[in-house]
Amino acid sequence: MTDKQTERIDLNSYINRQITCSCGHVHYSSVKLIDIDQGATLRLPEHIRRFGYQKVFIVADINTWPAAGEKAAELLDKAGIPFAKVILNYEEVIPDERVIGEIMTAYPMGYDLVLAVGSGTINDLCKFVSHRLGVDYMVFASAPSMDGFVSIGSALMLNHVKTTIDCQGPVAVIGDTDILAAAPMHLIAAGVGDTLGKYTCLLDWKLAHLITGEYYCPEVVSMVETALQTVRSLSAEVQQRDPAAIKAVTEALVLTGIAMSFVGNSRPASGCEHHMAHYWEMKALMEGKMPEKHGTQVGVGMILALKLYDKLADEEPDFEAAMKRPFDREAWQQKITECYGQAAEGILALEEKAQKNDITKRNQRLVVMKEKWPQIRQLIRDYLPEQHEMIQLMTSLNAPVSPEEIGVSAKRTRETIEVAKEVRDRYTLLQILWDLGLAGKYAEEIRN
Repeated sequence: MTDKQTERIDLNSYINRQITCSCGHVHYSSVKLIDIDQGATLRLPEHIRRFGYQKVFIVADINTWPAAGEKAAELLDKAGIPFAKVILNYEEVIPDERVIGEIMTAYPMGYDLVLAVGSGTINDLCKFVSHRLGVDYMVFASAPSMDGFVSIGSALMLNHVKTTIDCQGPVAVIGDTDILAAAPMHLIAAGVGDTLGKYTCLLDWKLAHLITGEYYCPEVVSMVETALQTVRSLSAEVQQRDPAAIKAVTEALVLTGIAMSFVGNSRPASGCEHHMAHYWEMKALMEGKMPEKHGTQVGVGMILALKLYDKLADEEPDFEAAMKRPFDREAWQQKITECYGQAAEGILALEEKAQKNDITKRNQRLVVMKEKWPQIRQLIRDYLPEQHEMIQLMTSLNAPVSPEEIGVSAKRTRETIEVAKEVRDRYTLLQILWDLGLAGKYAEEIRN
């Protein structure tokens, strides 16, 4: 990707209207209001009344309640807007069946708005719960830590598998830059990492379109690239917690979410780097450990993906040998069972449905790859940033840049390259490496 001058993000130009796109689709986002600015907290009651909501159910945790929830509740009380609340009593909330049940149980019947006070996990939980309850929800953001504010997908941990469920987007996103800029730096850095992961994600999408003919929208890609350039250009100001920079970064994260809602899934924002992050999160939880923040893991996954892509750009694949390579399903199932443990049943069921590893389909992809290999190689070289620049940027925010720094061993890094692709039915770099018979080789050659 070539550098371009950072564009001002006008979020209002993307909402409250249908956009007939050059890709042939009509794009639409359900979000009706975005207020990311200084003093947004004070406008919260006004926004709630604007849409006619009568009773508000606040969902927060023990970190987001003092950061933003208490003030929100105080303002609702002064405005005479009835509210109830549930404060999840966990240092780190896991979006699993237990917590979903806790929120559903606390919900008072007749309340017509769920207010998610938080960011990633709280947003995912409220997105799911509100959809199941048949009520609207708003986001009152506590940190610019991820890009899923307005996407329709809810990332949950169901039966030990990181799963994205289509739900609904919020009616409104409200973010007070004073609150956002005061968030812990590791959360702000996580938002930066989540955004920078779009480099490898978008390349995955471009290559999937080239190799498999998957739907692709250049306009949506341009939206996400604008978000990327914004975050990349403001990294120094973000370190200083400059409110204007934090506002711009938050808007960039929201823009990426709008891009996802336009497409109807997470393809514009989630590729191989996310699959690695999901795998690491699942493994950590199964071992009784708390994983790093999602965006932090994505940033590490992005840098690992850059290393893999750099190797691939120099590769001269033996396509004939790759097409003759058999698929030992029994050995694969055994490896999945060993690597995924409690989540293996869900992963095996996904492959049974998706057939990503079907030899006939693989060979069809290899025929296209062989024909287009010079184009694929050039696209890799032209599109991606330099590893050292991304490492320097993340390090400047005191963010980890290697799997080892987030507790992922060299052994786990190797297995990640081989099996993390099974988390989703999505064509990415990891599936390309498998198709070419290079996944095992690269897994052995890549070091933490």
